[in-house]
Amino acid sequence: MLELDLQLASDGQHPDEAQLRRWCELALRQRTADSELTIRLVDEEEGRELNRTWRHKDYATNVLSFPAEIPDGILDIPLLGDLVICVPVLEREAAEQGKTLEAHWAHLVIHGCLHLLGYDHIEEDEALEMEELERQLLAELGHPDPYAGDE
Repeated sequence: MLELDLQLASDGQHPDEAQLRRWCELALRQRTADSELTIRLVDEEEGRELNRTWRHKDYATNVLSFPAEIPDGILDIPLLGDLVICVPVLEREAAEQGKTLEAHWAHLVIHGCLHLLGYDHIEEDEALEMEELERQLLAELGHPDPYAGDE
């Protein structure tokens, strides 16, 4: 079961909680344990501040993932972590890349959830594995390959 905490700190358009939950559950279905996560939707100012603080990059990015780091045996809670999605960046990217808002929202939520599960894209082999899983999950939703124009 997924416990989702949705925090709205942006005036931008966004999917409803049920849709966000559906995308999270799809990305997390390989996880058998209960999961608890927060999705915070932010404006560019907060997105930039968080990216500067945690990644030392002075611009707002589309999605940030903060996996919970709870030492084993300390707390027995299913906290997976937090996702922060910068709504204006997501909207701008979708328009620039010719993607529907729904497809881009689905991609970024799935992408962020995979990071919470430990997937990464720093090394090329890891990136290929993560991107292939994203493609498969998005195809199940009827969305096109988000990386089709990148090759």
